[in-house]
Amino acid sequence: MKVIINTSKMPNPIGPYTTAIKIDNLIFISGQISSSVDINDRNNDIVIQTKEILNNIKHILEQANSNVEDIIKTTLFITSLKYLDTINNIYKTFFLKYSNCFPTRSCVEVSKLPKNALIEIETIAYKKI
Repeated sequence: MKVIINTSKMPNPIGPYTTAIKIDNLIFISGQISSSVDINDRNNDIVIQTKEILNNIKHILEQANSNVEDIIKTTLFITSLKYLDTINNIYKTFFLKYSNCFPTRSCVEVSKLPKNALIEIETIAYKKI
C-alpha cells in the first residue's frame, strides 16, 4: 500500500513531486534542501542548511511513525567537496544523537542545486511493521 506523507510544517515541494511516500515498510523521502534557502534571500551557510535538512528529515519520518534509527540510506548532493568535513561533523553529531548507527551513504558533488542551495539530502528508511 502506498501512502503519501504530508506535513504542514514543511514547505511545499518546488516541483511536481511528493515530499515522501511510504510503501509497506519503506519510506522514500525526496531530496530535501533547506527551506531557509530562498531565491531572493540566499543563505549560503552550509552549517545552517545541513542542520535544517537533517531536522526536516527527522520531522518527515515522525509523520510516517518512524524515526532516524530507521534510515538505511542517504544520498548527499553538495555543490563543493570543500564542505564535506563540515557536513560530516554535523551528520555524525546528528546520527549519534538520534540513532545507534550510521546509515549507508553516497555523496556526490554537483554543479548546482535548486534555489542555489549548497546541499540536498535524499533518504530511504525501513520501518518494521
